Amino acid sequence: MPADDEKGPLRRCIASGTVGPKEGMIRFVIGPDGEVVPDLEERLPGRGLWVTADRDALAKAMGKSVFAKAARRAVKVPPDLAERLERLLERRCLHALGLARRAGHVLAGYEKVREALRANQVGRAGPPPALLVEAADGSLDQRGKVTALAPSLPVIDLFESSALAAALGRDHAVHAVVARGRLAAGLAREAARLRGLKGPRGDLDLKGPQGDPDAHRDSDKGWGVGDKAGRPAM
Repeated sequence: MPADDEKGPLRRCIASGTVGPKEGMIRFVIGPDGEVVPDLEERLPGRGLWVTADRDALAKAMGKSVFAKAARRAVKVPPDLAERLERLLERRCLHALGLARRAGHVLAGYEKVREALRANQVGRAGPPPALLVEAADGSLDQRGKVTALAPSLPVIDLFESSALAAALGRDHAVHAVVARGRLAAGLAREAARLRGLKGPRGDLDLKGPQGDPDAHRDSDKGWGVGDKAGRPAM
C-alpha cells in the first residue's frame, strides 16, 4: 500500500511545487534497484513521488535531479521514461474502453452513436452518455456530424481506428459513446493523463463542476484540452 502520508485528495507535484487533485497526477516510486518506476494503479509500496500529468512537468522532473531530491537518495531515471509512460497509459485507456464495452456501457458505429446522443441514453433505457470516442484517423465530416449532437460532451481522440477496433472487439471502429458511470470516469482520467503527456497541458479538470465526475454532462467545461470550437477533447 502507498505510504501513510499520501492520504487525502491532494498531492504536491515534485516538478512545479503546485498542489492539486491526485486525479491529474502520476505517482512514481523508487524500485529496489533505485530506478524510478511509474505506479499508475497507485498501489506500490514506498513513498510516492507525484508529477502533474503534463509533458513539460515530466521533462522537468526527469532532469536536474528532481526525482533524487524528492526521494532524498540517488535514483536512476530511465531516458525513455516519458515514452514508457505514454505506452502504459495508452494500454490502460484501451483496456478501460474494453471493460466498458464488455459491461454493456459502450455503443459503437456512426448511426448507433448518433441515435444514443439524440436519445440522451446509451442502450435501451440506459444511462446518458458521458464520453465520445472518435478515431484520430476518422472522417472529419462524420466526426463533426456526431459531435454537433452533443457539443459539450468530452471527446477522446487519441487512438486510430485500428486500436479502437481491437479494444471494442470489432473489425472497424471510428465512433463510440460511453455511458455515464464509474467505468467512464476511469477512462476519462486515463485519457486526460495521456493527453497531458502527449501535448500542451490543457484544462485537466477531471471532476467537472462541484467535484462530480459526471457533472460535466450539463456544463460546457469538460476534461482535457478543448478544440478550436471550445469543445472539450482528450
